[in-house]
Amino acid sequence: MIKISSDFDSGNILCTNADNPSNIELEIKPDGKANFFQWFFYCVEGAEGQALKMRLTNAQGASYLGGWKDYRAVASYDQDDWFRVDTAFDGRELIITHKPEKDKIYYAYFAPYPTSRYRTYIENIKESPVLSHEVLGETLDGQEIDYFKAGEGARHFWVIARQHPGETMGSWWMEGFLERLTDEGDGGAKTLLEQATFHIVPCMNLDGAQRGHLRTNAAGKDLNRAWRNASMEESPEVFLTREKMRETGVDFFLDVHGDEAIPNNFLDNAFGIPSWDERHEKLFSTYSSRLLDISKDFQTKQGYPPAAPGKANLDIANSYVAETWNCLSMTLEMPFKDANVNPDPVHGWSPERCRNFAREHLTVMTEIVDMVR
Repeated sequence: MIKISSDFDSGNILCTNADNPSNIELEIKPDGKANFFQWFFYCVEGAEGQALKMRLTNAQGASYLGGWKDYRAVASYDQDDWFRVDTAFDGRELIITHKPEKDKIYYAYFAPYPTSRYRTYIENIKESPVLSHEVLGETLDGQEIDYFKAGEGARHFWVIARQHPGETMGSWWMEGFLERLTDEGDGGAKTLLEQATFHIVPCMNLDGAQRGHLRTNAAGKDLNRAWRNASMEESPEVFLTREKMRETGVDFFLDVHGDEAIPNNFLDNAFGIPSWDERHEKLFSTYSSRLLDISKDFQTKQGYPPAAPGKANLDIANSYVAETWNCLSMTLEMPFKDANVNPDPVHGWSPERCRNFAREHLTVMTEIVDMVR
């Protein structure tokens, strides 16, 4: 008998019928206090050697319908190696077909990064002499919000990830970034830390991550729409991070995300803020151009359309930080699908590629550190 479950850290699925392996019916559950949904992560047991056809029957109502175009789900037997499986969207349902080679297998929207893995990683990285650790406060569910500081330079570089919990690529990227930043044998990282002080919040939305949400925290709040009016009652993660920024100042800001629809990596700038000028343009252009030179996984042809002059949404972190601190402020978006500029037919965009991409960003940061202020 086939068993389908998601009652674990970051899990999300509702199984409505698993009697027939070739006609399994599933539904993605929405965020607890908001109607966002697209993230799924579930376990199938007892299906070794059986041709599974799993129908996500409410896919047509997902938050980002364009996310299903040319999309393939990921699967793993051990939650370490995630590979792509046949997936199709017929306009109503997302249909995943696969024949597992083992009795137990996991399927997900993207390689999951549960809070259990996060806590293990944080405990290990805290041992680095390069980093100092502080707890900014607690989430609404009582989880500690971790903050790291590194370096002693005059310029203050802020890097955060995973405001949207379903965008797990942010956590994989953060692993690569922290690993290079704390590598005492890395000359580039060492030089950068002499010139800049880094402030890092590795995971902004731990409650949403644990609950299996796509976009919101425990209060149903989209953190990346809360920066202008953050509160301890609804968005303590943003409120506490913002207060720390006010203590340190900000000369550089990078907010790491994932995008459902666009099949490439790209950067979004803060064009449209009231104070946008040639300096902002030059800083962004330089960073983007150097990343394009260095990384075969980056491109600049696809991205978000710019806001109209003076009409940027200051509730979004990127725009809020740029306007408040007059600094280079960017959102990094990575794909749930594969990156078309450098495709990998087996893994698609993957955890290891996220890690490597993060290391390339650190190289660019080293080159532009003198420019940011």
